[in-house]
Amino acid sequence: MKRRSALAALVSAPVAVALPARAQGTTRIVYGYTAVVDFASVFVAAEQGYFRKRGLDVELKFIPINSTIPAALQSDSLQVGGPTPSVFLQAVDGGLDLMVVAGAGTTSKSSTGLGFVARAGSGIRTAADCVGKKIGVPGLGAFLHVTFRGWLKSQGVDFKRVTFVEAAFPQHGDLLRGGSVDGVVTADPFMSRITDSGAGYVASYYSTFLPDGQPTIVHAARRDWIEKNPAAARGFRESVVEGAAFMVQPKNDAAARAAIGKYIKLPPEVIAKAQIAPPGPIVTPKQLSYWVDLMKDQEMLKTTPDVTRLIAR
Repeated sequence: MKRRSALAALVSAPVAVALPARAQGTTRIVYGYTAVVDFASVFVAAEQGYFRKRGLDVELKFIPINSTIPAALQSDSLQVGGPTPSVFLQAVDGGLDLMVVAGAGTTSKSSTGLGFVARAGSGIRTAADCVGKKIGVPGLGAFLHVTFRGWLKSQGVDFKRVTFVEAAFPQHGDLLRGGSVDGVVTADPFMSRITDSGAGYVASYYSTFLPDGQPTIVHAARRDWIEKNPAAARGFRESVVEGAAFMVQPKNDAAARAAIGKYIKLPPEVIAKAQIAPPGPIVTPKQLSYWVDLMKDQEMLKTTPDVTRLIAR
């Protein structure tokens, strides 16, 4: 089944979960996101009123560094947030009782929306050229950091010989221009701005080594919050499913990009060039297991989590 047909079916049919159908009254949710287009289905759900029609008052809050989202969930400053799968699994491995409510963007072998951008004049072209270099990533232990290390290893390079520094997406261009880093692992719309400005060039669209359809972002919440607000959790998921179905329709492309631009706060001409990741609102245990294996290979997890307990039903 094609992705558009599958998403349409998810919207028209009840989601196969054991949560009550509708929240009673209005539930307020502060949702944390970072500045990438992978959150498009959430932005669309907010702008199209999909949250409101399910009795949810969702405030979207920008979080500069993805790896800080689990701590914000734990402190209840966020009720739902969008960590990358690796950040989510590290938090669980560290003792936080979090669960996946839904998914956002997914990987695609044809993606040119994220990549490794080298500083202009650095001469970096290959994985081997990264040895001894300083590379900026938008979150230590987050998606781009973990997958880039996986790519280095697949190319026969010891990622421990590369220095990684944490820097939010909006800082990447300035860091390259100032020579503070030799390269950045970044994503659109910031990648396009960097290359257009001449501060850097795409050395590799390295993510093509990843299998298609793996989640890049998961919408997570504390287990106790989900147990106390089951209808709200289901309503959030259903809203994102509907948002995903909306955004894959070509006729809605302009509206989806306008929603992205509103929350990432970049001009239309920049958003127009961004490649939008395919949405994947439903996350499966098999998908989480992929990330567990990738992280175990990088010695990032002390335990092997039971992924079947980590997805809200």
